[in-house]
Amino acid sequence: MKAHDPWVPTPMVVTAVRRDLKDTVSLTLDPGPGGMRFLPGQFNMLWRFGHGEVAISISGDPAEPGLLVHTLRGVGGVTRPLLDSQPGDVLGVRGPFGRPWPVEAARGGDLLLVAGGIGLAPLRPALLWALAHRAEFGRLILLVGAREPASLLFAEQLESWAEDPRLELGVTVDRGGPGWTGPVGVVTRLMPGLKLDPDRCTVMSCGPEIMMRFVAQEARKAGLPANRIYLSMERNMHCAIGLCGRCQWGPDFVCKDGPVFSYEDVAQRLTVRER
Repeated sequence: MKAHDPWVPTPMVVTAVRRDLKDTVSLTLDPGPGGMRFLPGQFNMLWRFGHGEVAISISGDPAEPGLLVHTLRGVGGVTRPLLDSQPGDVLGVRGPFGRPWPVEAARGGDLLLVAGGIGLAPLRPALLWALAHRAEFGRLILLVGAREPASLLFAEQLESWAEDPRLELGVTVDRGGPGWTGPVGVVTRLMPGLKLDPDRCTVMSCGPEIMMRFVAQEARKAGLPANRIYLSMERNMHCAIGLCGRCQWGPDFVCKDGPVFSYEDVAQRLTVRER
């Protein structure tokens, strides 16, 4: 099979559209013969013809390269038109790009995934990969935070995961409401009660930057070394190959040196206020 050329958008047909939230959809694309293989945590550049392209994390199952899934929120001049995509539409796709979650390196120990809001989308492939290799991990924990119950991404799948004995799941919201019986508060409040084993646990987190900073701090309080805490950073990525400079963050370009970084490498940068 000829590999997809990352320099040129490959036309792909939208085969399914799932409305996850009012402003969020999951698009399933047909990558063609052989599919598109990717690693958990990688992203593609999606091109909506007439509007431009944008970096979107891959949220599908790495074991199903024939079903390329992206979950996106409509917030800009490209993502809002993408939100209106319908089955049969054709999008351009470049990728996959970026440094993935180190799921292979985490084998043999415990794995804690911490997601905030739409940050669950880039973590979903890592969770699906870990579930597919469940015998090679100790504890498998997923913590999810959202502003309110109606903002929880993949709500139906969260319900099924809650019943899965292979997984420890914690879900919290900033604001509860009628019918909500779960925890209320930021997601990091769930971490101290986990009693993590610092000698065998790896943490992976994606969400608002301030949330990830506190996730890393809580993990450090639990005794985890900084080189086993990983964060997926979000910057304005335009070229995906480190040429345009739009996503430069310190000495790195998020599109090619990330989006996944070790906390050991970026802890100091997270304390610097950006202008």
